[in-house]
Amino acid sequence: MSNNKVEWVLCPACGNKTRTRVSPDTELKNFPLFCPKCKKETIISLIKQNISVIKEPDALDAEPMNL
Repeated sequence: MSNNKVEWVLCPACGNKTRTRVSPDTELKNFPLFCPKCKKETIISLIKQNISVIKEPDALDAEPMNL
C-alpha cells in the first residue's frame, strides 16, 4: 500500500473531506458516506476513486399505493 496513492473521499454536498480514505483499488457499493462538516449522509458508489451519488426516492415524495 506504500506505492498506492490513498486519498480522502470528498463530500458530494459541500466538497469537504470526510473521515473515509480509499486507495485506487477500493470499490464501494451503496456506501453511506457521512460528512462531519455539513452533517449530511449520502449513499455513494465508488470505483477507481470515481464517486457516483445514488439518488433514492424519498418516502415522503412517493405516490400513495392503491390497494
